[in-house]
Amino acid sequence: MDESGLQRSGGGSKWGIGRRNSLYMGFSSEASDLPAREISYSALSYERSGRDSPSHIMSTKHNSMCFKTRSPLFLFIIICLCCFAYILGAWQKSGFGKGDGIAIQMIKKTDCNIFTELNFETHHNYVESIEPSQPKAKVFKSCHVQYTDYTPCQEQDRAMKFPRENMIYRERHCPPEEEKLHCLIPAPKGYKTPFPWPKGRDYVHYTNVPHKSLTVEKAVQNWVQFQGDVFKFPGGGTMFPQGADAYIDELASVIPIADGSVRTALDTGCGLLSFDIYHGCGDTQILLDSPVMLYWAFPNRTHLFKGSDILMQVASWGAYLMKRNVLAMSFAPRDNHEAQVQFALERGVPAVIGVLGSIRLPFPSRAFDMAQCSRCLIPWTANDGMYLMEVDRVLRPGGYWILSGPPINWKTYYQTWKRSKADLQSEQRKIEELAESLCWEKKYEKGDIAIFRKKVNEKNCPRKSASVCESKGADDVWSTCRKSISFYVAFSVKASFSSSFIHFHGELIGNKEMETCKTPLPKVTSANEVAGGGLKKFPERLYAVPPQIAKGLVEGVTAESFEEDNKLLRKHVLAYKRINKLIGTTRYRNIMDMNARLGGFAAALESPKSWVMNVVPTIAKNTLGVIYERGLVGIYHDWCEGFSTYPRTYDFIHAKGVFSLYQNKCNLEDILLEMDRILRPEGTVIFRDEVDVLNKVKKIAGGMRWDTKMMDHEDGPLVPEKILVVVKQYWVGGTGNSTSSDQ
Repeated sequence: MDESGLQRSGGGSKWGIGRRNSLYMGFSSEASDLPAREISYSALSYERSGRDSPSHIMSTKHNSMCFKTRSPLFLFIIICLCCFAYILGAWQKSGFGKGDGIAIQMIKKTDCNIFTELNFETHHNYVESIEPSQPKAKVFKSCHVQYTDYTPCQEQDRAMKFPRENMIYRERHCPPEEEKLHCLIPAPKGYKTPFPWPKGRDYVHYTNVPHKSLTVEKAVQNWVQFQGDVFKFPGGGTMFPQGADAYIDELASVIPIADGSVRTALDTGCGLLSFDIYHGCGDTQILLDSPVMLYWAFPNRTHLFKGSDILMQVASWGAYLMKRNVLAMSFAPRDNHEAQVQFALERGVPAVIGVLGSIRLPFPSRAFDMAQCSRCLIPWTANDGMYLMEVDRVLRPGGYWILSGPPINWKTYYQTWKRSKADLQSEQRKIEELAESLCWEKKYEKGDIAIFRKKVNEKNCPRKSASVCESKGADDVWSTCRKSISFYVAFSVKASFSSSFIHFHGELIGNKEMETCKTPLPKVTSANEVAGGGLKKFPERLYAVPPQIAKGLVEGVTAESFEEDNKLLRKHVLAYKRINKLIGTTRYRNIMDMNARLGGFAAALESPKSWVMNVVPTIAKNTLGVIYERGLVGIYHDWCEGFSTYPRTYDFIHAKGVFSLYQNKCNLEDILLEMDRILRPEGTVIFRDEVDVLNKVKKIAGGMRWDTKMMDHEDGPLVPEKILVVVKQYWVGGTGNSTSSDQ
């Protein structure tokens, strides 16, 4: 796409894109009056020095007696002045950082934007530049409308080929190269920009997530209503009869939520579900997650619990925690009918597609201050307590675990749950015994809520504790291994049943499997010392040196380099805000940093108006633990694969060094198509990378219905790192419409 196509509205004075909530990048109109960047900075220096300039001195001397009367001392002074002028001019022309100070100050005084008239191609020789004889950029077509909600690594047909045991079929299973889509995922017809925060917490456009059946099934539960053409979330639910705020108030009577001690939270959503069957009407197929793990038909039955109850309450819990400065990460499995994670993200609440099954959660150890299971129906004592042990791995020493719903308060609900008193009492007793073996202490039980606290270290743990894991990689959640799997695939239609035996052998690349053992805590020297190091309260935690860095546990990172990284990212963000004046406003709610490093970008943007998903690539240095110690949230991910989210879930994406990192690792086109999938229409991407890499990116982006503009580094045109700004055009499936003028 031609860069000139970006200046579409306001007579060229603004970069206007889109419609209703059009994106205005905020370029100043005076920028067009700026001279080219080939300014002679030496000339500026001499002009400032006036009649004392070397040229003036030399000219004066030339008109007098000149050469015959000059003493050696005078000639030495002249040579020194010339050398000084040369060095000054070279320094001003350099991209070192401060040499552009004069020009920048002049531009600021005229209220101009220093980025608008840059032409970096004159400063760098791009060896793969496009000649007139070379073909134009590949134009990517729109995918069929059936792929509107496509999630590549949680695709239903592929999932059915995997075993039901431990919810393996619900985990990530990414397509091989020959099955990948090489097209653009369309938005649904009528798609609208989400409501700005905080209104977006309570309202979602129906056209964005058209699942009205939710309002019929859950009408009595008061967590979703359909009004006109929007969904309304009043903040209620099965576990929040008095509203989410009242529920959180009860938690806050035990957990120090108000003072900043609790900043990061995990909501387990719905994991490995177990169903109780009772007589009903109609023919309903259900998935029975039992040792046989088969699809079966149960005529004239329906199930008591559905997974769709869970994340709608999860999203409300996380949404209402945000006004208390707590950032909650939620996860739930892919749902073809009710799009739990999609609703959460549409409301502006952090969430990913995931499940407690057989593999580790994509989070580091000791990440969360608080974790919750609100009617999540996860069998915590199954598989020798493996699921609760995984929660223990990611729960910080001194952190809290909340269990609300079955089996808590079984004396009141045993008849509703269609289970015996003895069965429910036994289940709760086993959970409490398992929690004690993990060195947790029960702090509260009242009504439907029980709260446990993990001890700050292992010095006071009971003698009869769970076995300790021998492996040292508590944060190592990604691996490459060879596996041989044999399993049955079963199918059913009404009362008929058939099955087939499948054997799989090959290389699996992905998350490591959970272990049935307790993750050991770092050693301490006193009974009151917090294992791994204590954390400051938020927001002081955001810029305090994280314990992992202070203890030298992150290779190549010191307290000094941590401070320098923070300064650098603040400088980057200020430059971005000069480019796009909407950064930091409610225009961008869901933000992603694709290569988060130490979390400096998210820290610089920290605001109640937005949140940042910090992604640490699995091939990069493992810094996700540091990010959580700062009070931010994130996830491990390999960008050669699809991200665990629905399409159109992020408003703004920051990609610094991503494509340099993945060069020769996988196809850059695949990464860009995945970015397009998760980016909302009229959303923005800022790439920051080496110029040669960005030229490759820009060439591909030219065929993706993206408007692009290349800009120099904020320190000047001679810095090889450049900035590429992208705005995704608005278009929907089946119409071919677009916000671009040159379609």
